[in-house]
Amino acid sequence: MLSNSTISETMNLKKVCVIIPTYNNHKTLKRVIDGVLQYTTNVIVVNDGSTDSTSEIISSYSTIDSISISQNQGKGNALRLGFKKAIKNGFHYAITIDSDGQHFPDDIPVFLEELDKNDSNILLIGSRNMNQEGVPKKSSFGNKFSNFWFWFETGIQLEDTQSGYRLYPLLHIPKKYFTKKFEFEIEVIVRSAWKGSIVKNIPVKILYDTTERVTHFRPFKDFTRISILNTILVLITLLYIKPRDFFRSFQKKKIKQFIQDEILESNDSNLVKSLSIALGVFIGIAPFWGFQTVLVIFLAVLFRWNKILAFTFSNISIPPMIPFIIFASLQIGSYFVRGDVFFNENQEFSFEMIKNHTTQYLVGSFILATITAFVFGFSSYFLLSLTGKSKK
Repeated sequence: MLSNSTISETMNLKKVCVIIPTYNNHKTLKRVIDGVLQYTTNVIVVNDGSTDSTSEIISSYSTIDSISISQNQGKGNALRLGFKKAIKNGFHYAITIDSDGQHFPDDIPVFLEELDKNDSNILLIGSRNMNQEGVPKKSSFGNKFSNFWFWFETGIQLEDTQSGYRLYPLLHIPKKYFTKKFEFEIEVIVRSAWKGSIVKNIPVKILYDTTERVTHFRPFKDFTRISILNTILVLITLLYIKPRDFFRSFQKKKIKQFIQDEILESNDSNLVKSLSIALGVFIGIAPFWGFQTVLVIFLAVLFRWNKILAFTFSNISIPPMIPFIIFASLQIGSYFVRGDVFFNENQEFSFEMIKNHTTQYLVGSFILATITAFVFGFSSYFLLSLTGKSKK
């Protein structure tokens, strides 16, 4: 076990500070500051408009840095100001610890040990035991809810995404943010993951003391804000992040290598691969113009199919193919929907003519999408089965 002086030296060497955001936690604040000072004097306390004796407690320490906000703005805003102050003071990392006393300062060495083992661009989140006695059920549910959406938005599976006990790589996290309250802690980890940061859990202890601990989390208001943020993040994920990641990976690979890695070498079963291809083809041909990327990735994630294969084959409706898809859809639709025969030698092919045959097009496109998806799915399953046998 490293001595406290060694830990302090390590924090100075790695340029690590501790940020303590606080709002009306005078009962526990002094205990938290004293605990942190056992390991380092690189401390920044952000007083977020407290109306109790917080200011007097902070002023009693001459070795710590502080920021005072005249009116309460929210935890996210306090953290943002703390990050700016830390960067200005030359720190590369910031460990954030809540002032309500639920975190143990003696877990600081755990963050340093994990930082020493990993890449410099790593964001560590203290993972609490949410099953221990005293943990409110609403906290456990909220954590599971947050974990699911973080996984959906980043593909990273964590056990705890709501813990405020964290280590941030200050030089790699985003510079600008949209949120200022509790939802900020979700925004920063999601957007950091999008930027390429490694986001990882490490186990930490937790204390739920109902006599001293004061929480300012407002279940209805803050949960609503978090839900709105997750809705926006999901849309960005589907419309931008997933396509961006796909094209980045595709640009780095030749077509032959892409087929080898994503189709032949994938851990997915042949059935999952063929279903993913069929899904992509169906969504690509069906009349979901403008929503194809969102739908195909959402459904692939929902069914746990191969997202890359589904997205790739959804691009069957690339511009050169669109006229053929529309023409085939109208022709097929004319057999099922009463009305004028779609195509004859006296009709001119135009968008006005397509508009007059909208019902035929819609019906025909769904039928064409179903048939083509079945053909692609069955054929790919057959070919993949043959490939597997030939490998054996």
